[in-house]
Amino acid sequence: MITIKDKHNCSGCTACLNVCTHHAITMQPDTLGFMYPKVNLDICVDCGLCERVCAFNPNYDISTNFPNPQAFAARHKSESEIMRSRSGAAFIAITDEILKQNGVVYGVGYKEHFQVAHKRATTKEQRDEFRGSKYVQSDLTNIFLQVRDDLKCGKTTLFSGTPCQVAGLKAFLGKLNTDNLILLDIVCSGVPSPKFWSNHLDYLERKHQSPVSYVNFRDKEVFGWKALCETYKYGDSHEKKTSHYVFYQPLFFRPSCHVCPFTNLHRPGDITIADFWGWERADSTFNADDKGCSLVLCNTEKGLSLFNRVKKDLKVLPVPLEKVMQNRLKSPTEEPTQKQSFIQYYEKYGYEKALKKYGIIGWRRKILLYKKRILKYLCVSH
Repeated sequence: MITIKDKHNCSGCTACLNVCTHHAITMQPDTLGFMYPKVNLDICVDCGLCERVCAFNPNYDISTNFPNPQAFAARHKSESEIMRSRSGAAFIAITDEILKQNGVVYGVGYKEHFQVAHKRATTKEQRDEFRGSKYVQSDLTNIFLQVRDDLKCGKTTLFSGTPCQVAGLKAFLGKLNTDNLILLDIVCSGVPSPKFWSNHLDYLERKHQSPVSYVNFRDKEVFGWKALCETYKYGDSHEKKTSHYVFYQPLFFRPSCHVCPFTNLHRPGDITIADFWGWERADSTFNADDKGCSLVLCNTEKGLSLFNRVKKDLKVLPVPLEKVMQNRLKSPTEEPTQKQSFIQYYEKYGYEKALKKYGIIGWRRKILLYKKRILKYLCVSH
């Protein structure tokens, strides 16, 4: 049976939960809100399925992968699609093709009060909720079972998620016929805690004395593609208020993110997408308006075939692999040295006091930002 002795060794993908035919496993949150499997020993028959299906290790399935992925810079031909998306809207072009086939798209949206969750979409309107970054670990409750049911019904199905989620789904499906399945993973730096996100919303609502009514983790329309700024609306107001990436920091990441086995070019998905940071190395004119550029890695023949069908909707540039090597294609996000002390302080004193003590909000944060502005000014002056 599966036993989590070190939290670094579990990504919370839910493959073990869904594979257990005896329903002996539940996902339980720890004090930080991250979900981990818990086995009911009164029901478990110790069949070993849960252990065999775990794909959070260097031996995840890449049996159908090319020796090396084919890399492309991509931008949607529609400027409105680019502006509504976080990068170059490659995800929109790819999923449009799936929906044209009366297929199903799984992606990340919101459930009650902006809690981040995977959802199922069969229309563009439903799919559009998946646009944009949501920097929180998503709730996968029942999603793997829904994907399996869609495949059994013969539906063309695309599942998008973090590489650990994609690898987990792939392992869960096992020997099921997946000819109609496209797996799409993202280049991921790490997933913050859902509980921290709830705490953050509560903090903002207390601060502004009004409920949050709109969230955008990276508002390109207000700040441009490269800016790392969150925007929020409160109550009935149409005014956007900003927060400069307070929430998305390695201090908040799941422990497994710091030992992630997927931070390389051997991707678990048929296609990988990301912001193409450093696109200038490939072609200095490709994203000259700086409105956004997608990186697309085609990892399998299935992925490449699909991408070739959607090129009609994209401006595409083949790129040598050495020009696409972002940090998270090389190694995991380093675990901060103060992370354990931060967690202990958070558990004892709560979210707001922990953020103030560690300079994430409050006067310590203001001093830090002031110092950065001074240093930037001095560098420019000289």
